[in-house]
Formats: sequence, C-alpha cells, structure tokens
Amino acid sequence: MDLALILFVLLIFTGAFWLADKLVFAKTRAAQRAAQGIDEPEPWWVEWIASFFPVILVVFVLRSFIVEPFRIPSGSMLPTLEVGDFILVNKYTYGIRLPVINKKIIEMGKPERGDVMVFKYPLDPSMDYIKRVVGLPGDVVEYHNKRLRINGEDIQLSPYQAEQADYLLKDRMYFAKRLSEKLGTAQHDILNDPDAPAYVRDPKVFPMQENCIYNGDGITCKVPAGHYFMMGDNRDGSSDSRYWGFVPEENIVGKAFFIWFHAQNLIPPSGIEPGRIGSFK
Repeated sequence: MDLALILFVLLIFTGAFWLADKLVFAKTRAAQRAAQGIDEPEPWWVEWIASFFPVILVVFVLRSFIVEPFRIPSGSMLPTLEVGDFILVNKYTYGIRLPVINKKIIEMGKPERGDVMVFKYPLDPSMDYIKRVVGLPGDVVEYHNKRLRINGEDIQLSPYQAEQADYLLKDRMYFAKRLSEKLGTAQHDILNDPDAPAYVRDPKVFPMQENCIYNGDGITCKVPAGHYFMMGDNRDGSSDSRYWGFVPEENIVGKAFFIWFHAQNLIPPSGIEPGRIGSFK
C-alpha cells in the first residue's frame, strides 16, 4: 500500500468522524451537558480527530496536487542527482491528476525533452522511478557507440570529454568521463564510461518492443504516441527505457525541480551535505 492511498484512507476516516461529530454527536453531547448541568471536556477521540483531520487534509492536498518529496535511492542520475538527495517534484506541471488512481483531469502542460521526471515504473507501477526525458512521442531515438541522436541529429557534447569523474555506487568505485549535454533547453552533465559496452545487455520484454531495434552498437527506438523515452544521466549505470521500454502518459507523477536536503545516513557531520541543497538544475 503506497503513501497516497494511506493518506486517502486516513483522510476519509478522520473526515467522516469529524463531520459526523459536527453534525450529530456534538449537538447530542451539548444537550446532555445542558440537561445535567455539568461542564466536562470533549472526549479524547474528538480532540484527536479535530487535531489530525486538518493536518492530514493539508498534507494530502499539498502532496497530491502541488509538490511531493522523494529521496534518490540509486546512482542512475549521477552526476545530477546523488544517492541521498531529497528532491521536490512539481505535481501540476504536466496536469492535475486525481490522487491514488493518477488520472489526469486538467491539462496543464507536456513533458519537454531534457526534463527530469518522476513516473511509475511501467513494469511495476507500485515503484517510482526518476529519469531524464530524452524522447518525446513520435521521436526516433538512437543510442549507438555511446552517442545519442534524436530524429537524425547528434546531441552535442561538451569539449572537455577527457575530464575524469569517479563515483561510489553499491560499495564499488567506478570511473567515467563527465560530459556536458544539451537536450532541449536543459544543459546538464552526464557520465559516460568508455570501457562499458555499447550494446544493451538483457533487455526485458515490454509493450511495443517492436518499435526498437537492438544491435551490437546500441539501440534505435521510435517512441509511440502518448509515450516517452527515458534515460539516466549515468548512462552506463542506469536501468531505463533502453532496458524496459517506454513510459506511458498515465504513469507520469511530476517534474523534479529542487534538492531540499541531502543525507546518505543522517549521521552528522559526514552523512549530511548542506552544499547539495538547491544544486539541482
């Protein structure tokens, strides 16, 4: 059971009792106290619900329609996002959606190439993933020999390709080139390991897989209507659309836009890094 469903159940439960008390039980208690001539405090459960219902309501509305916090659990978005980053996700940029069922009811905008987006993992919607939007509906996305091409145009990389970056992932040290890439209006860094193979190893079976062609140099995909092709900035350390396919419109959660906290283990001083706050672009 996910947090959205838990909050919804709590909201309905506390709201129903709060409303019933306001309309029925409170009047009955007041009449009984007046008849008996006593002045006693409200029952504990009335005070409890009166305190928690508005808090749950505010949290539910904010989390469902405005902004939702997430924690980055993996290194697939290095160097943009690190393990332990706590990010905020805008829930209305791509439209207003009903909570729990995630059905869009008001159109606000569409994902743009280069956006960092949170979405429900297509092969298991109970899991939230975060990747960068690379291919829009109708795009032809090619990733061959570690280079990205969209609709026949090479995506340009920065000239400082010799710069080395090292990063710790799952207790192992990896080395890669840190490059600068521009997708749409988003200028961002990526990691590219020249020693990693270019081909996609063991892709899963996914819907509309016939839109993709795999070979020893990489992959070419035609993005279906209503779907998006996602990739991690850590190109050789990311499980993304190359491996499990396209993200349908109905799986979108929101657009990531801000790091509000960073802590890998919450043990100061080494576990918390204030310098990461606000560094996401």
